Amino acid sequence: MRSDTDAATSQLFRRIEVRRDDLVALTQDLIRIPTVNPPGDVYTDCAELIGRRLTARGFSVEYVRAEGAAGDSDRYPRTNVVARIEAPRPGPCVHFNGHIDVVPAGQGWTVDPFGGVVKDGRVYGRGACDMKGGIAASIVAVESLLEEGLLTAGALEISGTVDEESGGYGGVGHLAKLGYFSRPRVDHVIIPEPLNVDRVCIGHRGVWWAEIETKGRVAHGSMPFLGNCAVRHMGAVLHRIETELIPRLAAKRTDMPVVPEGARQSTININAIHGGQREDHDGLPSPMVPDRCRMVIDRRYLIEEDPEAVRGEIVAILEDLRRSRPGFDYELREVLAFLPTMTDADAPVVRAVAAAIETVLGRPAQHVVSPGTYDQKHVVRVGQLKDCIAYGPGILDLAHQPDEWVGIEDMVQSAQVMALATLGLLGGDYGLRF
Repeated sequence: MRSDTDAATSQLFRRIEVRRDDLVALTQDLIRIPTVNPPGDVYTDCAELIGRRLTARGFSVEYVRAEGAAGDSDRYPRTNVVARIEAPRPGPCVHFNGHIDVVPAGQGWTVDPFGGVVKDGRVYGRGACDMKGGIAASIVAVESLLEEGLLTAGALEISGTVDEESGGYGGVGHLAKLGYFSRPRVDHVIIPEPLNVDRVCIGHRGVWWAEIETKGRVAHGSMPFLGNCAVRHMGAVLHRIETELIPRLAAKRTDMPVVPEGARQSTININAIHGGQREDHDGLPSPMVPDRCRMVIDRRYLIEEDPEAVRGEIVAILEDLRRSRPGFDYELREVLAFLPTMTDADAPVVRAVAAAIETVLGRPAQHVVSPGTYDQKHVVRVGQLKDCIAYGPGILDLAHQPDEWVGIEDMVQSAQVMALATLGLLGGDYGLRF
């Protein structure tokens, strides 16, 4: 039986290697559909590209629009695709989930961000790394298993979902509420996020986004003493964050294996500040004391921290300023919040992917935690399915950067890892034992 298993594995790997050009072409096709979020452009086109391909390979395909979700409209429908194929015998289901949305291209590109340019063993484009290369690798992995006749028990699912870059509410969050990421439908979930080809990502830090608004009173800019400047009040908030909170956060360290090293501490980012008059006009501004200033903060925290204490650190600064600074007033609004999550290292999906990495790459897998959240949060919290990890091709540091790329060899190897891990999780005749 061992020799039969080895032969089947070798043939599976050869099948994926032979399909290298197809893997590259699929990645290019996905990149060339500019699914930019915000606002959520052409999601349906990308979902249908995936759906048509998988329908042709025998999958049953559903399109699920998240009507009513943030951003959903007839112009920008939040269209998700879910494909499923079942073996002749019952068994577990392995689900590959990838988000089809990408962040805006931004400046600094030396190639067309939506051209899918191939050079030097890489595919370039917005979303190449995060995470259309991962979606393509998972599709080719699953198709290769089917072509080799290795789906003998259980089921396989592939989904392309929206809005991960803005919280995932219209994508995995919506589908999880409908039961698409819960037992008994699904047993194991692999999300092909770009955490490097030799890493199993078992979770992520927590996140708390909030909007702080400082209040003032409008007056003529030549007589600011008759007004109350909201921007100056926000400056006081920023000063306290910079001089008091950031040093305290830097001292908080975690035992979570977060990468990169700088993310093993608590962090806060000032996401945006808006104060005074709008800038989307021609000409000069009028002389006004601003009566409103808004700031969005992005606080990332550790599994060892209390979420209430995370909020309390900001509230304490604001309340102290309210007591000590004349004319200071504020509102605090939570934008989103997700708890840290971390799958047990002994969970079946972790062990299966780690064993497959060692087989394919010839070195032990690393267990890591992501600095930012991804859709595992919805699978675990809403779907109550804890056997979920992220694994895919791509270098984490390239995500959202100009000239984003994914290595072709990494995609091939990650597809082999995904296929072999799937065999182990399905427990079929040729499954890898772990």
